[in-house]
Amino acid sequence: MHKFTSETQIVADEIFEYALARLKMDPPILDSPRTAQELAADAGSTITEDGLGGTETLRLFGEVLAPACISVDHPRFLSFIPNAPTEYSSLFDLIVGASGLYGGSWLEASGAVFAENQALRWISDLAGLPKGAGGVFVQGGTLGNLSALVAARDHLRHQNKDVTRWAIACSEESHSSITTAAKVMDVDVIKCFVDSSGRLTGASVDAAIDEYETDTNGRAFAVVATSGTTNLGIVDDLRGVGECAKRRKIWFHVDGAYGGAGLAAPSVRHLFDGIELADSFVVDPHKWLFAPFDACALIYRDPPIAKRAHTQHASYLEPLQSEEGDWNPSDYAIHLSRRPRGLPFWFSLAAHGTRAYTKAVEDTLRMAKVAARLIDAHPACELLIEPTLSIVAFTRKGWDADDYSKWSDRLLHEHFAFVAPSAHHGEPILRFAIVNPRTSEADITEILGTL
Repeated sequence: MHKFTSETQIVADEIFEYALARLKMDPPILDSPRTAQELAADAGSTITEDGLGGTETLRLFGEVLAPACISVDHPRFLSFIPNAPTEYSSLFDLIVGASGLYGGSWLEASGAVFAENQALRWISDLAGLPKGAGGVFVQGGTLGNLSALVAARDHLRHQNKDVTRWAIACSEESHSSITTAAKVMDVDVIKCFVDSSGRLTGASVDAAIDEYETDTNGRAFAVVATSGTTNLGIVDDLRGVGECAKRRKIWFHVDGAYGGAGLAAPSVRHLFDGIELADSFVVDPHKWLFAPFDACALIYRDPPIAKRAHTQHASYLEPLQSEEGDWNPSDYAIHLSRRPRGLPFWFSLAAHGTRAYTKAVEDTLRMAKVAARLIDAHPACELLIEPTLSIVAFTRKGWDADDYSKWSDRLLHEHFAFVAPSAHHGEPILRFAIVNPRTSEADITEILGTL
């Protein structure tokens, strides 16, 4: 089973042919989900005692299973936050998978960790964090946010040993992963009101924390601001919130899982003023920085704080801690085993150069403005707000939630586009999440033509 045989060579050629054909699709087929019953009828039992063989298993995947998976890199996949990896990053992901790389320690993967750290350094520089900043690529923003908040609580707990109840302050519009992190950590969540433009401000944080700490025996240990909310793409008042955190001597975390990529675009860089105050920061290259799933960059202002919180200790791990200057990615998040998931992003960034990344982000920002203009001109649609980044939210006049769902389902069933409904203040809306540079004005025009 572990030998490279003549049969393995045949399957390898077939896999490479499949991968190249998929990468060359322009655009890829959108596809759509199927029911478990439909898949069971066509795929049958795939796990058998004697095995199906590589060729037959690949055929089964290509003809039955893959068409039941929506192509998130399709230019008309505009729901949630899409994925638009460069060809270089997707190709290099094949090398990462084939190379037997373990990315948890410097001892086992110094070359891979060195490369990942250079990519992290580019992001740190965009955010204006100090030269000592650093971190690790983790699975996604949920794990990145949780890991940062665990480090924050550990740090504050060492300074305040008498506190028995802790809390995280965040906006009403913050990502669901913040509430999930609080549940995992068994801490409270202080929900702070946003202003009329949907932004979290320092004054709102001050008021909410004061009320919480007056009414309970708890204490806030961190405040989370968002640089690009998932639903509407709004960037909080990072400077105001950051200065509030500094005055209160609590941790300032910035969730930029989606919107942090905007740091690379000069046209919107001013929106992120104050992010340089962050104690920790996340951005997902698999969202708007053109990397394959799954890669979240988690960066700390002062990495030793995170290392103290996350380093695992055991006799069999001691060799990994033998050199003082070694950088072990496993020490900076809630994980031990990890693949070097930042390498495909690093390869594409190194190969294309940062100027190409700036252009690609700017292109999607321009397309968002084009989409907003087209919506404004549409007789049946109404723009919800002017787009801050690359998310364009709007409504269809006279429609209720059922109308939106039926329309979305029909477009996906026809393999035409995927625009899932969302909601704002309890009312249904539609949104275009434009992170794919291949999304064109024609794509937006044709989708709007169905409304």
